[in-house]
Amino acid sequence: MDFQNIILEKKDNIATITFNRPDAMNALNNQTRGEFRAAMADVTADEDVRVIILTGSGKSFVAGSDIKELQQTMPIDAHKIDRLGALVENCPKPVIAAVNGFALGGGCEIVMGCDIIVAHEKAKFGQPEINLGIIPGGGGTQRLPRLIGVCRAKELILTGDIISAQEADRLGLVNKVVPIDELMPTVMKIAGKIASKSTVAVRIAKTAINRGMQLGLESGLAYEREMYSLSLSTEDKVEGVAAFVEKRDPQFKGK
Repeated sequence: MDFQNIILEKKDNIATITFNRPDAMNALNNQTRGEFRAAMADVTADEDVRVIILTGSGKSFVAGSDIKELQQTMPIDAHKIDRLGALVENCPKPVIAAVNGFALGGGCEIVMGCDIIVAHEKAKFGQPEINLGIIPGGGGTQRLPRLIGVCRAKELILTGDIISAQEADRLGLVNKVVPIDELMPTVMKIAGKIASKSTVAVRIAKTAINRGMQLGLESGLAYEREMYSLSLSTEDKVEGVAAFVEKRDPQFKGK
């Protein structure tokens, strides 16, 4: 697929998807949503890709929905809008957000679907939909309380306030805050470390965490035992243990 609003790059088992509508602050229109879904499908299916990075061009990660299209959005259309945060969260491969600027509305919802979030020190986060007379529709009312707590999430969603990267870090919304020139090197270092691990173990671990968060503690622990048992059945487990005993680096095959 030829992309106009997305840049897709692959190198050293790492894929980078860049939202690329800088003149529109990378706002999500229907075309961008479709291209992003196609890019995610591509990198998910590519067996050489072990880690996915999401970022934006210009001064924004994604600054929300395209307001011109939103003006034409009818109630029935809400059921057709892609839940991109869920798409990211449900991807079997680890996804890292490199938040280079504004991550607002749908952009913040995409970020919250990621597994690891690294932010530029001048990045901004928020769910300002209330200022338009609507509410978040891509997971904001559900993921934000789970990440930072109910009361703090209500404050952000009900006021529409936009917060700094430092405040997002304090609230536990992001993993790290770094200067802009350290953003991609930091993310690449994390991605490279994950890419060196067993891809099957990484996939099982992500599944166990995501599924467990939707369950009560006892049910989550039971599910973890199932996933742990599954990890014991892999070739990578045999290789990993042998490499440890033999004091060498493991040669994982993702099987």
